[in-house]
Amino acid sequence: MTEPSARPRSASAADDALAAAVELARAAAVETAGDPALVGDHLGAAPEPVAPVTGEVAPDVLGSVLTHTFASRLPGYVGWHWAVTLARFPGDDAVTVDEVVLLPGEQALLAPAWVPWHERLRPGDLSVGDVLPSTEDDPRLVPSYAADDDSADDPEGSVVAFEVGVGRERVMSCEGRSEAVDRWAAGEFGPASSMARHAPGPCVTCGFFLPLAGSLRSMLGACGNAYAPADGRVVTVDYGCGAHSQATLVLSEPVAVVTSARYDTSEYDVLPD
Repeated sequence: MTEPSARPRSASAADDALAAAVELARAAAVETAGDPALVGDHLGAAPEPVAPVTGEVAPDVLGSVLTHTFASRLPGYVGWHWAVTLARFPGDDAVTVDEVVLLPGEQALLAPAWVPWHERLRPGDLSVGDVLPSTEDDPRLVPSYAADDDSADDPEGSVVAFEVGVGRERVMSCEGRSEAVDRWAAGEFGPASSMARHAPGPCVTCGFFLPLAGSLRSMLGACGNAYAPADGRVVTVDYGCGAHSQATLVLSEPVAVVTSARYDTSEYDVLPD
């Protein structure tokens, strides 16, 4: 038998008719459970407080409410119990069922708290065919009329797009751009990566480096070297790899160190008279 965390209080303060309606409460629990075997022993009953909506109504006019509890034998619900609430109006002998619920005790196994999908989502979760809608209050985006799209370095093209109505409705906010810079800088193609620490030079000095436009130009760019590990990726200006355009192999030949004077006496020079 599975008992709740604490046995309900005595029902002596509740209506006697409600306290005696154990079988009515059990029948309601069985109806909800769908099988008599899923409802266990009667564990007790506890009166429920009845509070009037306004102070003009006396509590005793509202009648009595009492909750019966039964052990749960439902598979997978260890530590839970059935709670059947009964009610009776003053002067009326009929007892009615208010509600039937399955409640957890202190030892019950509970599902973790629900987390909204946009908080559960992680990079890489999106697969082919999935749609990820952006929320209206996404702080990374702002209406295009409220901020300049500093990634557009073609003013004439921007004006034409705005006039014909094909411009973007929203652009990245300062907060959104800042988050992107921090995320990319801390990633595989940032200055702290092992590849960058052993590179012959930073990307900002590489001929294959394609800077981004706008305010991100001084911090980020794309790699255009087909042989580089970051080809086609966004890299920071202080990232680097061995495929740097100025990388060279300097061969140095070993030189013998002479510590004393040496003379070649195997041959003699003949000086003419």
